[in-house]
Amino acid sequence: MSRRHRWTPLGLAGLLLLASALVATSVGAVAVVPGDVVKALWHGATGQVDGVTDVIVWRIRFPRVLLAALVGGSLALAGVAYQGIFRNPLADPYLLGVASGASLGAAVALVFGGAVAWIGGFGVPAMSFLFALIAVGLVVAFARQGSRVPVLSLILAGVVIGSTFTAATSFLMLASRDRAAGVLARLLGSFGLAGWGEIVTVLPFLVLACIAIMVSGRALNLLQLGDEQAAQLGLPVEKTKLLLIVLATLATAAAVSVSGIIGFVGLLVPHAVRLAVGPDHRMVTPLALLLGATFMVLADLLARTVIAPAEIPIGVVTALAGGPFFLWLLRRQRTLI
Repeated sequence: MSRRHRWTPLGLAGLLLLASALVATSVGAVAVVPGDVVKALWHGATGQVDGVTDVIVWRIRFPRVLLAALVGGSLALAGVAYQGIFRNPLADPYLLGVASGASLGAAVALVFGGAVAWIGGFGVPAMSFLFALIAVGLVVAFARQGSRVPVLSLILAGVVIGSTFTAATSFLMLASRDRAAGVLARLLGSFGLAGWGEIVTVLPFLVLACIAIMVSGRALNLLQLGDEQAAQLGLPVEKTKLLLIVLATLATAAAVSVSGIIGFVGLLVPHAVRLAVGPDHRMVTPLALLLGATFMVLADLLARTVIAPAEIPIGVVTALAGGPFFLWLLRRQRTLI
């Protein structure tokens, strides 16, 4: 694809994201016309929040839309990285136990937060983030063979560690049934408590991981040729794989820590992008970031409006969209399993 033609899908995806964000910020229990949304955003950016509309847009809706975009883009980009590392379109950001670790961290914070002071002060997002990193650290430690980290060993270790952490989460839910509803709500994913504090907390991690993955497009392209050929072309294969796994895990753990478990985004979006523009990761990575953000913004809009004033957990919405797609992909790629 020529340099000029590369900008066309990226520009369209950017416009689609902006339009989706504007619609999502406008729609709610109190309708706000797009012009007033823009004014409220300007007032908020200049520190002149005044009036009901400004409060609704700047302090309630826009932080939620922005966090949904950050999480969706990060999960999609992490999916690109994992699928590139494992050379398999069925790989997703939760492959190495990240989701299970984050779930256990949230369960620990919700169950023991009131009894143990430092856990309560640490907070649910921080505990989710910490346990997600612990889970992946254990996976890499058990999978390592000398200086190498074989892909098959990573996957097997991820399955075992993920199952162990999931069992621990289930035990905590059974042992503390009065907190089980809160833990379950966390597991299904939601942006209902989104605010500027959550955005500020995860933004540095997400920005660092996403930029690093996007500039690794050439390395991901070389990995598709196989380890031996990539090494012959000068790529330090093992170091590159480990670095990309750390970056993708960092993005996933930070996203999950503030949103809960939201599946299928990192599976559906990268594959859809490849179908549209081809396998070049220098094009796939930025486009997956934009379309992943758009997909999550629209999914969250559906989650909070379909049965308003109640909300559907966003994990349910993405599963309903991604489940049939996964089955089709499984059928189409059965020779890769």
